[in-house]
Amino acid sequence: MKKNHLLSLLAGLSLCAASCGGPTAETDAVIPRPASVEKRSGACRLASPLALSFDAPAEVADALTAYLRTTPLAVRTDDPQASDGYLRLTVAASPELPASEEGYVLSVLPEGVSVASRGEAGLFYGIQTLLQLQEQFGDRIPAQRITDSPRFSYRGMHLDEARHFFGKEFVKKQLRMMASLKLNRFHWHLTDGAGWRIEIDRYPELTELAAWRPIEGWQPWLDAGRPYCRRDDPNAYGGFYTKDDIREVVAYADSLHITVIPEIEMPGHSEEVLAVYPHLSCAGKPHVYDDFCIGNDATFEFLENVLEEVMELFPSEYIHVGGDEATKKGWPTCPKCRARMQREGLKDVDELQSYAVHRLEAFLNARGRRLLGWDEILQGGLAPNAAVMSWRGESGGREAAASGHPVVMVPGSYCYLDKYQGNPSTEPEALEGSVPLPKTYMYEPAPQDMPGRERVLGVQANLWTERIATPEYAEYMLYPRVFAVAEIAWSAPELKDYEDFRRRALMRIDAVRAKGYNTFDLAGSVRGERPESLEEVRHLAVGCPVTYASEWYEGYPADGPGSLTDGKLGSWTYGYRWLGFLNTDVEATVDLGAVKPIREVKADFLQWRSAFIGLPKRVEIAVSTDGERFTVLGGEENDLPFDDPKLQCRAFGWTGEAEARYVRCHAFSHGHPGGWLFIDEIIVN
Repeated sequence: MKKNHLLSLLAGLSLCAASCGGPTAETDAVIPRPASVEKRSGACRLASPLALSFDAPAEVADALTAYLRTTPLAVRTDDPQASDGYLRLTVAASPELPASEEGYVLSVLPEGVSVASRGEAGLFYGIQTLLQLQEQFGDRIPAQRITDSPRFSYRGMHLDEARHFFGKEFVKKQLRMMASLKLNRFHWHLTDGAGWRIEIDRYPELTELAAWRPIEGWQPWLDAGRPYCRRDDPNAYGGFYTKDDIREVVAYADSLHITVIPEIEMPGHSEEVLAVYPHLSCAGKPHVYDDFCIGNDATFEFLENVLEEVMELFPSEYIHVGGDEATKKGWPTCPKCRARMQREGLKDVDELQSYAVHRLEAFLNARGRRLLGWDEILQGGLAPNAAVMSWRGESGGREAAASGHPVVMVPGSYCYLDKYQGNPSTEPEALEGSVPLPKTYMYEPAPQDMPGRERVLGVQANLWTERIATPEYAEYMLYPRVFAVAEIAWSAPELKDYEDFRRRALMRIDAVRAKGYNTFDLAGSVRGERPESLEEVRHLAVGCPVTYASEWYEGYPADGPGSLTDGKLGSWTYGYRWLGFLNTDVEATVDLGAVKPIREVKADFLQWRSAFIGLPKRVEIAVSTDGERFTVLGGEENDLPFDDPKLQCRAFGWTGEAEARYVRCHAFSHGHPGGWLFIDEIIVN
């Protein structure tokens, strides 16, 4: 199609008035939601095959023709001038088109379908929208014109394969899902303490030993002291990607307009490397520290050699170097680290880590690459050209953006999909915390009040797999929450409407299940957070003062001293509205202000084994009319074992008849050193 033909077609479509039923943004099930959907008269009955034609460079035509032959859209190329039953794909610089090369205009008319864009990626994404419409409407798609373009350039999904190895066919399956959702960055977490997953020619022991462990489960492996085993051990569990596997995955991703960003974890989370190359540890032997020795030049020789081979496999602009959760335990006493700090004028171990990140960044920059790391790389001073992935909330991202650095927002409370998405007591075991679909969907990565918000590259969904051992469970945790992240990343924030999104997500779930994906049961789940936390509870003690015999832990203060009588119950996440106590009883006394008849006193407590939170051994309720002499009314014993893996939220208390002004709730510690008690409200009726 010539350029003037394209312009006349777009102008004609814009004048075409809608006169009969058709889809709108409210009736289509497309995810992510397009910027503009205009319904037209009639419908297009998709020919089988469609007559495919291009006005685009030959390499674009060849790539998209090859892709279309893998989809349900049957095409033929023998009639490029077909006047109906056509699929026309056009690359042009028309002012009628979105400015982004990822944007597109999709025109569905009774006689055929046209997609126009400034770039190949835009044509590809227009095809994704057409494929979703075909899934929804079959071979008779209501006529419409969709104009669409992305909000962010970085639209990501992360997969941790260090804890559990899933293999390239699983990865390619998720890449297909990503493409359908217009996600374009696959962050591949390939190394960590539980396994090294990438072949490195210079260091064969990484895949002969560090990629394997004799215990399948991650928690049992931790409990057993983190042992590794050789590849030929009969109990070996794990795996790795050969270089040919990596090349295959990267090429496949590229065909789907997805860039693969590898993560090679350093300087922490590296015990698997130190197990096979212990001279890189501050201790000089394995199983002592998790971190590389930064004072040892051999550490940088190793890391640079690894990165050289990684860069040969991955053409991505960014290389992720981790940088999170380094314990730094060996550095203060290590002679080599102390010597490095003295030579470089570094005042503390944070600056020592910053030295390592700066050095690695210079190495990457010299080879035309850029460094990406978790927000801990801010500690001690951020490397000059680094990009930050903000996971510990949003503060790291805000700091980096305000100082001029690119940022990808991945705060754990919204974007970590290894956390529970439904009622934890009925869900498979997950990481402590709750990230239900509505919470993820309502996240805003670049709010108006954020300094440097224009430096936010985008947003990403993260799946860590400590407790996710199977491909089926991984998909269950990913979908539909990845749908929500895709919409956050692509669609304008003013288009957000959770109820409409949920409607579309339910339809999309049916479509992807038909393709063999496992998903969370959105239709059958209780929506959102713990239901009790969504409405305030009224009782006699609301607003009454509380005195405490022991102090709560400063990191879990809920809303302060009045938290136990504010009428607000905690969510599934213990960090929200729950008052936390470490290694102690909870003894709290409520002053009702006057002597009153009471019939019930109760309080909720949590148990969450993976976070070392246990239910109290016993809860005892006592009352007083003068605040000095207390009478024990009764209590309840706990019968749930501390090692029960399921999250439990249980009420303990007393029922009967009494009169009291002062009501004391005494929860006895479960007695496990380092263990927690979490309480959310003392309810008096």
